[in-house]
Amino acid sequence: MPPPDQKLSPALIGILALLFLSLFINYIDRGALSIALPMLEDEFHLSRSQLGVLLSVFFWSYAVFLLISGWLADRFHAGRLLASGFLVWSVATLLTAAMRSFGGLLGMRLLLGVGESTAYPCFSKLLVNDFPERHRGFANAFISVGIAAGPAFGLLVGGLLMARYGWRSYFVGLGCAGLLWLPLWLAKMPRTTAANETAQTEPAPTVADILMQRSAWGSFGGHFGGNYLLYFLLTWLPYYLVRERHFSLVQMGKILGLAYLMLAFFSILSGILSDRWIAAGHSATRVRKGMIGGGQLMGGIFLAACGLAGTNWAIAFLLLASAAYGFNASNLFAITQTLAGPRASGKWTGLQNFCGNLAGIAAPAITGFVAERTGNFVWAFLLTGLVSIIGAVCWFFVVGRIEPVVWGAERTPNAAA
Repeated sequence: MPPPDQKLSPALIGILALLFLSLFINYIDRGALSIALPMLEDEFHLSRSQLGVLLSVFFWSYAVFLLISGWLADRFHAGRLLASGFLVWSVATLLTAAMRSFGGLLGMRLLLGVGESTAYPCFSKLLVNDFPERHRGFANAFISVGIAAGPAFGLLVGGLLMARYGWRSYFVGLGCAGLLWLPLWLAKMPRTTAANETAQTEPAPTVADILMQRSAWGSFGGHFGGNYLLYFLLTWLPYYLVRERHFSLVQMGKILGLAYLMLAFFSILSGILSDRWIAAGHSATRVRKGMIGGGQLMGGIFLAACGLAGTNWAIAFLLLASAAYGFNASNLFAITQTLAGPRASGKWTGLQNFCGNLAGIAAPAITGFVAERTGNFVWAFLLTGLVSIIGAVCWFFVVGRIEPVVWGAERTPNAAA
């Protein structure tokens, strides 16, 4: 690994750009169905509960396969695993356009989840092996911009294209365009590094070893809380703005596009600031936990206020909630990568992402059920805000010190707060 004061090389910057692009495409693909939801509701005559199931089914396979992908990322070449997963999810996006039944749509969403499950475990493995720790706040933040930039692009462009050409043509274009990333990645991805070789010669921590860490459980709960808010935004907000707030598809795209751009801006800003403050001698524990916990706390409060406010104030609170989540995105996996180290980053990320993405199963389905029973989205907003706040509590009080776990020791440095 390069010395801590060394700048990122052009090769690493290129790899980072490709990782960002893969997540950018990832979130365009997984969010495309949300943009098409009003059209699918009319074409397939679906209820809100059925729409909620359609939105959540992606996470059934995604969450389960995260456990498998985490193990594979620690066991095999993470770059090749990411390429394989990318191929699967691009094909699933392309084939979605051919589906003519509710069951067919469900099947393609399940396949999409299998492919996309490779992304984050591979990201963590690659960053731990090839990127200096002092740059990981920025590196994670830069990649995480894809969480916002993908949906922002999809909403701004996807809404216009779907309105003009229909949702099926849009999915065909997405699937074909995504495949252009693969040859670039196969040519530029990192090869075996010293960190890989060390990981192969030393016994790797097991899943049981990770589950013995209190900080692991704190990261699981914190990730669930943050993801509940994120997936509520990604899955139901397009429908909510069109059906509940009566915006057009184009207006909806502009509003949510701005929200995701704010998320991206504050993700990059907080990533840069966290690295600089830590390099200046501030505690990584205070900096990273303060940013991620504070972001989830304020995000939950602002989103709850969004559900209660009138239309103009609701948009303002939505933008503030999105900005607050940016502080979460930049530090989420930087914390995990520091705690787990190179020998356990894939497994820990897989386990954490599995728990976090149970929120992807819960949030869309529960939101659809609550909205159908109450006739509006107010209680769904309040519930989402509460879950995000509980996640912030996990980051503040359950996760311990942000420093590497000493695997195999009777007592690890992060076992107590």
